[in-house]
Amino acid sequence: MPQGQPAHVPDDGLTTRQRRNRPLTIVHTGPGKGKSTAAFGLALRGWNQGWPIGVFQFVKSAKWRIGEETALKALGELHARTGQGGPVDWHKMGEGWSWIQRDLHSDPDLQADNARAGWERIKADLAAETYRLYVLDEFTYPMKWGWVDVEDVVKTLADRPGSQHVVITGRDAAPELLDAADLVTEMTKVKHPMDAGQKGQKGIEW
Repeated sequence: MPQGQPAHVPDDGLTTRQRRNRPLTIVHTGPGKGKSTAAFGLALRGWNQGWPIGVFQFVKSAKWRIGEETALKALGELHARTGQGGPVDWHKMGEGWSWIQRDLHSDPDLQADNARAGWERIKADLAAETYRLYVLDEFTYPMKWGWVDVEDVVKTLADRPGSQHVVITGRDAAPELLDAADLVTEMTKVKHPMDAGQKGQKGIEW
């Protein structure tokens, strides 16, 4: 299997192992399809390594059930039964988060409060090193809409302890976030079935 080779080796005083294992901030952005799909693919890889996985799904409705949620929750249950892989926690803003019991639905002000509550929980988990991989799905939107402060996100991620990887998905990622990230992928749309009037379908969109 091919392994990536760096274009150059910086004079940063780190060993090859230290540099290889440093925590990454990853951003999947752009107008094309596949940002969340790629992030959940990373979660599968992390689970296979035995990493604790934390998924924080912003914006999507509680009624929206995606296949990755079912699959990763099942893998988390497999870990609980057999010890294989790693534990998985899945939190959805559309359900009011798993640790908050209140009815938020579609009120914009409550959604903003909910987004901020999600970010505060993530900050606490980062400080406690709860997970090895965090998937912050569609987290660019709370930043774009002013619900969550971009500078706070950038500083928190820069100061996080340990070896915690964070992947953020969503369109229109803030320039400050892109500058701070270690890995940025922009999904560009060349063609999409919806352009020809075709609706989303099972197994492809969810």
